[in-house]
Amino acid sequence: MSDENVPAFFTVFNEIGIIAQLGRSAFEAQLPDGMILPHFSVLNHLIRVKDGQTPRVLASAFQVPKTSLTHTLSVLEERGLIEMRPNSEDARSKCVWITQAGRQFRDEAIATIVAEFAPVEAALSPDRIERMLPDLIALRKILDAARD
Repeated sequence: MSDENVPAFFTVFNEIGIIAQLGRSAFEAQLPDGMILPHFSVLNHLIRVKDGQTPRVLASAFQVPKTSLTHTLSVLEERGLIEMRPNSEDARSKCVWITQAGRQFRDEAIATIVAEFAPVEAALSPDRIERMLPDLIALRKILDAARD
C-alpha cells in the first residue's frame, strides 16, 4: 500500500524506521535480562570504530545526552564488558575500553541475531541483501556528515 501524496523519500525513511523498530524488538528479545540494544550498540561501536574514546565522544556519536550514555556505560562496566581507564591526554576524563568479555558478548549477540534472522535471509537471499548495502551505507554516510 502506498500513499501517492507522500514522497518516496519520506516512505524510504518511514520503512527504515519500521524496520529499525522490528529489528530492535527481535534483537532485544535475544539479549540477556537487563541488556538492551544501546548496550550492544556501544560494544559494537567500540569494536567497529575504536575503543579508548571518552564518554563525551561516544555520546556525540550516538547523539544522546552524556548522562544517558553514562548510565549505559555503568551497566556495561558492572557486567565487566567495558572498563574505564584514565585519559592519558586529559587527566580530568576517562576513556572507555572494551574487555575480552565485552568482545565475546558482542560476538555471541551477533551470532544469536544472525540465527534469529535466518528466515529473513532465506526470504531475501544473501545476494539481494548484499545489493542493498551500498545504498544503505551511502545514506548513512550522508546523514552522518549532515549532523556535524
